[in-house]
This record gives sequence, C-alpha cells and structure tokens, in this order.
Amino acid sequence: MKIGFIGLGNMGAPMAQNLMAAGHFVTGFDTIAAPHGVALAANAADAAKDADVVITMLPNGAILQAVADQIVPQMPKGAVLLDCSTVDVETARNVAQQAVDAGCLALDAPVSGGIGGASAGTLTFMVGGSDKAYEIAMPLFEIMGQKSVHCGPSGNGQAAKICNNMILGITMIGTCEAFALADKLGLDRQAMFDVVSTSSGYSWSMNAYCPAPGIGPTSPADNEYTPGFAADLMLKDLRLSQQAAHAADADTPLGQAATDLYETFVENEDGAGKDFSAMLPRFEKRKRP
Repeated sequence: MKIGFIGLGNMGAPMAQNLMAAGHFVTGFDTIAAPHGVALAANAADAAKDADVVITMLPNGAILQAVADQIVPQMPKGAVLLDCSTVDVETARNVAQQAVDAGCLALDAPVSGGIGGASAGTLTFMVGGSDKAYEIAMPLFEIMGQKSVHCGPSGNGQAAKICNNMILGITMIGTCEAFALADKLGLDRQAMFDVVSTSSGYSWSMNAYCPAPGIGPTSPADNEYTPGFAADLMLKDLRLSQQAAHAADADTPLGQAATDLYETFVENEDGAGKDFSAMLPRFEKRKRP
C-alpha cells in the first residue's frame, strides 16, 4: 500500500519503519522529527496525496482536528484515515464524519503497548469504524501489532482506550499504596509480590509492571522510573476518561480520584518526566494525612 504517516515521534516513527520493512511505501510528515529511513513530505497534505491509507499519531484532539482539516481534502476517494492517536471521543467521531463526508473511510485506533511495543510490532489496537475500513487496515495492524479488536462504530476505539487506562491508573495507584503499606507493616516486598501475584489482588500493574524495583519482571522501576508509560500521559488519558464520563453522565469516583492524584503528582510534585509507576516512591515518602 501507499501510506501517508503523519506524526513521527517516539511511537509513530517505529510504526512507520515497521510498515516500510514489510514492503509498504511510506511517506511521512512531522513538524519536528525526521526519523532515519522514512521519506518525508513537505507538509501533511502532501503526505496524504495519493495514499491508500493515511495514518496519524498525534498528541491531542485539537492537533488531530487541525491535521484532518489539511489532509482530508487531499485524500483520494475510498482511502482510509487511520488515526492511532489517543484523543477525546467527540473529536474522533467528528474527524471520522469529516472523512466519510469527503468520500473516504475512517478508523480511530488508539494503541496499547508503549514505545517498546511500537518498536517490536506488538501493539494492541482498539478500533472504531466501519467493517470495510477495518478489513482494509487489518494487514497493517498485523504488521504494527500483535492484536486488534474491532470495538464498533467510530469513537468506540477511543472509548475502549480511555476505559482501559482508567482501570490501569486506578490499579497502579492501589498497587503502589499497598507496597508502601507493606513496607510500614514490616512485610518484605518479595513476599508481598509472591502472595499478591498469585492471589485475588493480582493485576497487570502487579504481575507484569511491578512498581517495586527488583521485584517481578523487569519494569521501569528497575531503571529509576525512566518512562515506559509516562505519568504525564497517564494524566492525559485519565482526564480524557473524566471528560467522557461527564459527557455520558457516568459516576466514576475512583477515576476522578486517580485523575486528581496524577495531576498533583505531575503538576505539583516531581512526577513530570517519570514513569506512571513512580507513584510508589511518592507514597513511600508520605505519612497519613
């Protein structure tokens, strides 16, 4: 396929490179990054011209909308706009409708798996959009990831992503709180892990991404909390979850509490630029209010 790829940062660049390695023709554009080996267009609109699929990986909904305004008029009829950004549901649906109104197809397909998954081609895609668009994009999902789930119509991919990450933010906070409590109770961290990881408290945050250094599989905690998934990005996703909850009139008190904690951690403490599991040293240093 001829692929336009807009947004060649830490996630987009390796995704584009994996598509090129599989034999697809990729023309990219980014306002800052110029990754090795990716042919670059002069602007986003040029990257979209003559493309069978245009992939976007962008920071937020406002930028996605601005880019869509530039590229949709340039896309051939029947081409697929495949947005892999994590944005609000409303913008995802507006951009999809904009593409459909122009005679194109659209998918919102945010990802899970982080920078490592993007490089290794093991991402999980949560996809919203039509069956036809999903069928066209499926070979690309198989190159860039290990799994894709068609979640329903446009916007449902974003809905799945923010619900998943709301759970993740809540469970990571709970895991960090529990380790900090175990420390104060004199419970060895390895013993704590051995019990919880095989008992009813197990979770991805505990078993696969343990926030305690030296415990469980290797995680960012073993690298001084250098981000695998940054606390800043967790805050972004939690805010999106609460924006969606407000729009849907959904009661999400733990989601709101997690949002408030990550906001304090990132904006008022030392969490900016650290992994989201760095909540553990935060709780270690604190006493009960």
